[in-house]
Amino acid sequence: MCLIALAMHVHPRYPLILAANRDEFYHRPTAPLGFWPDHPEILAGRDLEKNGTWLGVTKTGRIAAITNFREPGGGNASPVSRGLLVSGFLVSEASAEAYLRTVRDSGKNYNGFNLLTGTAREMWWYSNKQQDAVKISPGIHTLSNHLLDTPWPKSLKIGSKLERLCHQKDIIAPEDIFPLLTDTTRPPDKDLPDTGVGLRWERMLGPVFVSSDIYGTRSSAVILCDSAGRMIVSEQTFVPGKIPPAVEKEKTFKITLLPGTGETP
Repeated sequence: MCLIALAMHVHPRYPLILAANRDEFYHRPTAPLGFWPDHPEILAGRDLEKNGTWLGVTKTGRIAAITNFREPGGGNASPVSRGLLVSGFLVSEASAEAYLRTVRDSGKNYNGFNLLTGTAREMWWYSNKQQDAVKISPGIHTLSNHLLDTPWPKSLKIGSKLERLCHQKDIIAPEDIFPLLTDTTRPPDKDLPDTGVGLRWERMLGPVFVSSDIYGTRSSAVILCDSAGRMIVSEQTFVPGKIPPAVEKEKTFKITLLPGTGETP
């Protein structure tokens, strides 16, 4: 997952809205959004190379997502898969804050990451590139391949559009959010970050929706949690390398959360 926008207690009907793009090499084997046979309570896509995931939810309302922290040449020589941090929270019974404390103790075993954990009531963020877990405050937040709310052009754009949507519509559907995630406009070179990958890659990675011959946005996901304890999780997968983006498949699941779990009071 390489871009996440989060509306936390912004919309009166939806205490949590999450929109995300997963960017990955096209050759990496992936299973689309679905309930896992070995963990039927988990709804997520799956990385078939390491068996983790980039974003998922459970029937009890647990939510987790991860992005990589871009650090060319600065990674662990034998890292544990970061996707296992997401599935680890989804199968855990620990609170989001307690789980992140555990992750902090083992963070050196992973390449750089940002991890979101929680429910519609409360979300937390932790990166192994900083010290402590942080409770997400009410408002619009974004996460790409640096720390929370780093003002990269793609992050500012998706955050602004999500905020506008929250103020414009009383009822929001995944179809309202997916167009925000397929913006292929490249920012001017002067606005691009310098993360050490070179200008060619910075240009390619600059848009909200990424595309190239070998790497790009594989899928978009939307999570809508309403105040009645209902969750909609929707995913679009894309034909690799197509511009404008061409949707290959779309899946939507609706979950009514169990009392006392992830619903809002």
